[in-house]
Amino acid sequence: MLLWFLPGHAQQAWLEGKVIDSRSMEPLPGATIRVGDKSIVSTSHDGLFLVSVPVGSLVLTFQYVGYNTLRKELLVAEGDRLILEILMDPAVTEMDQVVVSASRVAQRIAESMVSLGVISLDQMHETNQTDPRRILNRMAGVEVMDGQVSVRGGSGFSYGAGSRVLVMVDGLPALTPDAGSVRWQALPLENMSQIEIIKGASSVLYGSSALNGVVNFRSAPATPEGNTSFYAESTVFDTPRNREWKWWDKSPMAYRASFSHQKKYGQTSLSIGGFGMLDNGYRKLNDEMLFRANARLARNHSRIQGLEYGLALYGGTTLKHDFLLWENAWDGALRQNPETADRLRGRFFYTDTFIGYKSTAATVHTWRNRLQMSDNTFANDDKNNSKTRAVYSEYHVVMPLSYRVDLNAGFSTDFREIRSPFYGDHTGVNMAVFTQAEWAFSQSLSLVAGVRTEFNALDGEHEKLIPLFRTGLLYKLDDKTFIRSSFGQGYRYPSVAEKFAATTVGAVRIIPNPAILPESGWNAEVGIKRGFWSEKIDGLADLAVFYGQNKDMIEFVFGVYRNPLTGQFETGFRATNIEFSRVYGIELDVRANFRTRRFGHAVTGGYVMMHPVELDPFSGKETGEYLKFRRKNAVSVSWRISLDRFVLQLDSWYRSRILAIDEVFLHPATREQVLPGFFNYWTEHNKGYILMNISMGYGLNAWLNVSLSANNLTNTEYMGRPGDIQPHRHLSVRLTADM
Repeated sequence: MLLWFLPGHAQQAWLEGKVIDSRSMEPLPGATIRVGDKSIVSTSHDGLFLVSVPVGSLVLTFQYVGYNTLRKELLVAEGDRLILEILMDPAVTEMDQVVVSASRVAQRIAESMVSLGVISLDQMHETNQTDPRRILNRMAGVEVMDGQVSVRGGSGFSYGAGSRVLVMVDGLPALTPDAGSVRWQALPLENMSQIEIIKGASSVLYGSSALNGVVNFRSAPATPEGNTSFYAESTVFDTPRNREWKWWDKSPMAYRASFSHQKKYGQTSLSIGGFGMLDNGYRKLNDEMLFRANARLARNHSRIQGLEYGLALYGGTTLKHDFLLWENAWDGALRQNPETADRLRGRFFYTDTFIGYKSTAATVHTWRNRLQMSDNTFANDDKNNSKTRAVYSEYHVVMPLSYRVDLNAGFSTDFREIRSPFYGDHTGVNMAVFTQAEWAFSQSLSLVAGVRTEFNALDGEHEKLIPLFRTGLLYKLDDKTFIRSSFGQGYRYPSVAEKFAATTVGAVRIIPNPAILPESGWNAEVGIKRGFWSEKIDGLADLAVFYGQNKDMIEFVFGVYRNPLTGQFETGFRATNIEFSRVYGIELDVRANFRTRRFGHAVTGGYVMMHPVELDPFSGKETGEYLKFRRKNAVSVSWRISLDRFVLQLDSWYRSRILAIDEVFLHPATREQVLPGFFNYWTEHNKGYILMNISMGYGLNAWLNVSLSANNLTNTEYMGRPGDIQPHRHLSVRLTADM
């Protein structure tokens, strides 16, 4: 920024000047200039502006889509006239976004050898989203069905036990030690900067449960300028399309509030946050009260350059009714069957300790630990209570072996202890060693190859050592075009819940299967990534063809089984190894930022076509049977429009019908016992659906914003798993302070 001072004689202070691109020196029309929290103007088509200002100390904020926000403090006296030349730096392009999940080290998204998805903090806040499950559902190829994540059809629904997608917070596993599921309410979204999704087998780098992919929630970094934000939100539910389902006299409401603060004080970085929610539930006996808090402290050593260490704490409590089975399809689809309703009090806590050292030779050593504890107590059924403890430790080193070869290696241990009448008492351990090397043969061609060896033991009985391999190739055709191919093996050891869960919920019985085998598989893909940018547009298009195959896939199957606890043959669900499965298809992802006159636009879209089928292991041919709880097609489109203080966002999704479900829900002898009225409802309504959301936000001043969001705008009626009707139309109002 260049600044000139011209003495003035008027009884008023003025600012005038020009906003230009710091690289091309071209003017930026429609750039926004805020003076404190009161005045706002936009530049002309020549990038010029003129604004009167009050005397005294001022904070000027310059904003332009696709450019880094610029702030400047000035001291203005009466009669002054300041002429400014503002040089704004272009923001990082879509191709230059930095991710860490793909290779466990920071790299440009363009240089990743696997398919990646990225969801930013701004995308979460501007659409009034607070539930990470609904945030992930916005991305084509990703679906969270009743809490379980599936990437590209690799997973279905397994009744809350086991996950083929590893969910992490800052690179450390966040799955529960007992069920291997995700405790979504514990994830500290209030302090997140972005969510990174790896699509495809990632077990070589991340181990068991990364069979189908990885979702990594990354914390926002603390800066010397600091950031403090707060929001308060209320949500009201409209009447469902089927008015017979309305069970309330007064519309259900939900209230949420969040606080976060990040700031760097000298050599110390501090982040704190909290979130509270009171949700009456759009379904009867499906309410929740939640509170969580987190704190993270990191410090750079004052005398040892490159040494950083720190501590993070996360904890919370929830009191809720989980929704399991509806009363009936006619007038009780939004009412839980009282026989399955029980109030759960859950408490969770985990703490991270970490120390890292970066030497002058660009070698980085990191040692991280996570202690995770939880306590689940049911009000009316204490046989389902559980307490878990887990300690995860990991050492990781990244070092250059030569000018063209980098090594990425480490080892990890994971100790788990479960105390529960639901599962029984168990202790388990997982240990692994992994190494990966990346060769840059030239400026255009890179190769990566890695191997991992895993050891698993449960209650003193151990499995054989499991070796896993991955490889990838990246070819840079030019500065904007990258061609990639990758192959990776995956592996998942069964969760304690899949082996030992034994309970009866309503008409549903779960039978344990201690003999269940681990599942394994592999995934391959070929893709091309093309960036496009100019003075007016910045974008990225990514096309991938993928193919995956699994062996001994674990699914809950209804049948007659011998219960190892009673010795009797009983009818119910049991975790079972189906022999082989195959999923293949194509995925297209497009993102673009551009301007038209004074309007800024951000458009994202994706399409995934999948073919998920069972496979005959002897012939290698498809059996013609689809995998359960999968779809063939998914589309997502988002369009964000900004003008000065106003932001409008439109989101829409399409998902095709579910291809197959459990026979117990369809067979005349059993269907009415489990879900009354479901068969006729399923036959009529399993046809795919389109959802639409609209969000509008307005900046009241430089730090205060109000937004309105209408979710499921068309009041579409749709279902996840059987008996799980998803939210009908609801409106949210949020007041946000960002300082």
